[in-house]
Amino acid sequence: MSATSGRPVPPPVPPPVPLPVSPPARPAASGATATPRGGTLLITGATVLDGTGAPPRPADVTVSAGRIAAVVAPGTFAPRDGYATLDATGMMLAPGFIDPHSHADASPLEREDDTSKILQGITTEVVGNCGMSPDPRPYGGFGALYEKLDTAGYVTNYCPLVGHEALHEAAMAGRPGPPDRDDARRMGMLLDEAMEAGAFGLSSGLIYPPGVHTAPGELVGLAARLPEGRLYATHMRDEGRHLRRSVEEAIELGARTGRRVQVSHLKAAGVPFWGGVDDALARLDRARAQGVDIGQDVYPYDASSTTLLAVMPPWFLEGDDDRVRRRLNDPVQVERARAEVEDDTDRGWENIVAGDGYDRIMVSSTRSHRHEGATLGELAEALDLAPFEVIVHLLRTEELQVHMVDFSMDERDVETVLRAPRTSVCTDGLAISLGGKPHPRLYGSFPRVLGRYVRERGVLDLPTAIHKMTGLTAEVFAVPDRGRLAPGLIADLVAFDRATVGDTATYADPRRTPTGIRWVMQAGHVVVRDGRWLGTRRGVRLEPALVP
Repeated sequence: MSATSGRPVPPPVPPPVPLPVSPPARPAASGATATPRGGTLLITGATVLDGTGAPPRPADVTVSAGRIAAVVAPGTFAPRDGYATLDATGMMLAPGFIDPHSHADASPLEREDDTSKILQGITTEVVGNCGMSPDPRPYGGFGALYEKLDTAGYVTNYCPLVGHEALHEAAMAGRPGPPDRDDARRMGMLLDEAMEAGAFGLSSGLIYPPGVHTAPGELVGLAARLPEGRLYATHMRDEGRHLRRSVEEAIELGARTGRRVQVSHLKAAGVPFWGGVDDALARLDRARAQGVDIGQDVYPYDASSTTLLAVMPPWFLEGDDDRVRRRLNDPVQVERARAEVEDDTDRGWENIVAGDGYDRIMVSSTRSHRHEGATLGELAEALDLAPFEVIVHLLRTEELQVHMVDFSMDERDVETVLRAPRTSVCTDGLAISLGGKPHPRLYGSFPRVLGRYVRERGVLDLPTAIHKMTGLTAEVFAVPDRGRLAPGLIADLVAFDRATVGDTATYADPRRTPTGIRWVMQAGHVVVRDGRWLGTRRGVRLEPALVP
C-alpha cells in the first residue's frame, strides 16, 4: 500500500459545534446508574481537549451526579474541599469518543461483553448502518426490540439507526422483488414506528440486497418521512468506478428531502479508481455550499471488510439464502457469474474482483473457522482450484457465512478524506461474534488516528482529530449531552497518553488492545483502567437530541 510523502499542513481548527438539547429523560438501562448523589469527583492535572477543536489547555474538571460540574483553572479546588480526587497528571482529557458507524447491533445480547470499542475510548456508538439492523418482528415491534436490548444492558451508549433491509424484510416477509404500493405503505409505517421508539434515523446498504435493487425514489420517499433532525446514512451503490454517480445520488436525496445525509466510510475502492476521493469531496463541498446538509465518515485503514457474497453480481444475490444456495449449485449460473466477475467491463455494479484482483482479498472469518487469514489467491493454490472456484467452494461449504478483508484503497486517499473538515472518524467494526481474524479497525481505529495520523504523520493536529471523534459526530447524529467537555454535559470522558496512544491490532493478529488509553469514564464511573475493562455495563440507549 502506498503513502503520501511530506508533512501536510493541518487544516484550520473548525468552529465549535452547536450543543444539541437533550430530550426528556428516559429510564436508564440495567446496570447504568450514575454517580451516587453527594459524591463529587475532582480530576486534576489534565490537559483538556474539549471536543470543539479549540487548543488544549490545562484544567481541572469536577464531576457530580454523572455530569461535568466545572472545568476550571488548575488548583481552583483541592481535596481538602471535600472532593475525591482522580490524578490525571500528564494525560490528555477528552470527551468520550463517538463511533458513527458500527455494526454492533446485537452485542448487548451476547453473553461476552463486547469491549472492542470501550477499550479504544469509544463510549457511544451508532449502530444499524449499511441498511442492516435487527428484524423487529420476533420481538413484536421496534419498541419491544429496544426494551429487550435495554434489559440486557450496554457496554457503550447505543444509538440505533433502522436499516432499509429490516424495513423491507418486515414489510414484505422475505418476498423478493420491488415493493408494491401496500408494501411501501407498510415500510413507511414501520419507519414511523422505529422513529417513535427512539431510532436516530434510516440507513441503506446499496451494494447489498435489497438495496442494490432499490430505486432511488423509494429511498427518497422513506427519508422524507424522517422527523426533523433525524438522519439518513448510506453505504453508496458504488465506491469505485461510479463513485461520483453514487455521491450525486446521496446529494440528490438530501436536496429533495431536506434531511441530513451521512456518506458512510467514504473511499475510492479498487486500484483503477484511486484518487477518486478528490472529486467526491469537491462535489460534497459544492452541495454543502448549496444548502445540502451532508457529511461523511472514514476508518483509518486502506482495506475494507464485508461479506464474501458482495463479490457476486447483484442478480446472483436476489431472493433469500436458499435461492442463493441453489445458484451456487447450478453450473450454468456459476459460470455466468464467473464470467461477469472476471470481466472489467462496466456492468453498472461495483465489481470488487475486477477492481482489486483475487490476491487482495483475504478471508477473515468463516463458519468453521477454516481458511481464515489466507487470500483467495493463496487458497486457490492450496486447494488446487481456480480463484473463482474458491469463492464458490467457500460459500457452499461454509453455508454463506464467509467474511473478507479487501485491500482496496490507497493510503493517500484515506488521508485526504480524513483531513476533510466534515469527516468523522469511525470503525465500521463488525460483530465480535463472527470470530476469526476481523479487520483490525474493530479494535484500533480511534487510537490509530491519534498515533499514526496525528503524532507520526501529522495529517491532523490533535484538537482537530478529537473534534472529528467527538463534537462533530455528536452534532451530525444529534447525540444528546455528549461530544464536548463542558459543564452540564454527561461525564463520558477518556484520558490518554499523547506520547504512547496508538493501535496494536494487525491483520494477522487483530484482537489486540490499543496502547496509551489510561482510563475511560461513563457518566462519572471509570469503566476502563490501564487497558483493562472493569466488567460493569454502564452504557445506555440514547434517544436523539432535540435539534434547535
